[in-house]
Amino acid sequence: MNSLQSNTSVFQRLRFILVETSHPGNVGSAARAMKTMGFNELILVNPKISDVLTHQDAIAMASGANDVLESARVVSSFEEALDGVSFVAAVSARLREFSPPIFSPRQLAENHISNAEKIALVFGNERFGLPNDIVVACNALVNIPANSAYSSLNLAQAVQVLAYEFRLSLIETSELLSKTTSIGFSGKLATAHEIDGMFSHLEQALISLDFLDPTSPKKLMPRLKRLFSRTHLEVEEVNIFRGIAKKIIDRGEA
Repeated sequence: MNSLQSNTSVFQRLRFILVETSHPGNVGSAARAMKTMGFNELILVNPKISDVLTHQDAIAMASGANDVLESARVVSSFEEALDGVSFVAAVSARLREFSPPIFSPRQLAENHISNAEKIALVFGNERFGLPNDIVVACNALVNIPANSAYSSLNLAQAVQVLAYEFRLSLIETSELLSKTTSIGFSGKLATAHEIDGMFSHLEQALISLDFLDPTSPKKLMPRLKRLFSRTHLEVEEVNIFRGIAKKIIDRGEA
């Protein structure tokens, strides 16, 4: 193991998720882009071609990154792809009105390179991109500052940009990280599933208070998700909010 990898576990903490990918060649190219930067965790959500990981076009375009394809997993839902993940970033050229906080690839990498959390980068279908419900469920929206007149990147190109920025940030901070000592208390970061559970519990509590109308919820919950996306919730903090929500619900039922 070289000194760069020994200073941090970001190579094991960064997961690349491709949602409903259409072309096997793009999966192979994405695997190649990941491997050139030292990353290897690839998950496919409902790819259009079921045997995409063994498709001849994927293997050809992987060009030596066959080990990334062989270790990749195919899952049937976005929620399954997030298992064990604490921070989720959607990569999209299209901005949304009620999106999570927006970062450039470099900003995202710099903000999360030294954290201990498991990070997922989510990429959409080559033609349609990511659906709004997936973007809203993420903690951040990553927008690559491309030419505004033509901002469409190939899937593998987008993967390469994000992988490069994380590797670059690692190189620039590796010397600092090796000299940094841990000061103060730091709890275990909550996973995406634990945070989703907290939001569901909080939503029930707000309904119990008549603060949220379930027949016309409007944008309250997306705004609250956006607010919490600017933090790094720990398990204990999630449990505190769920405890508060439970007390509210119990009093409403009393």
